[in-house]
Amino acid sequence: MRKLIVSLAAAAAATATPLAHAASGVDAGNAQQLATQHACMGCHAIDKKLVGPAWRDVGARYAGKPGAAATLVAHVQNGSSGVWGAVPMPPNAISTADAKTVVQWILAGCKAD
Repeated sequence: MRKLIVSLAAAAAATATPLAHAASGVDAGNAQQLATQHACMGCHAIDKKLVGPAWRDVGARYAGKPGAAATLVAHVQNGSSGVWGAVPMPPNAISTADAKTVVQWILAGCKAD
């Protein structure tokens, strides 16, 4: 299963275009690279549902909510279930700093300026 996720992540990375969102201070290229490195791209895409929800949908759901970043970092690191349907999100071995970078990018809308 892990090999499949890594393969899917590599395929997604090959077609992904690094985005920048300078207004939010998020280094989108770095965030996208971290998401690829940690196999997030195997289940998520920026603007369409794959196994998990599109990141723009995640950003829209959590936009402006107090504690959203901390909640999402916890979901990334510890996994979650029932938040977006029946398919659980497994825990990811990612540092808190890297998870925060990816989450900030998602909350910024994964947009280019």
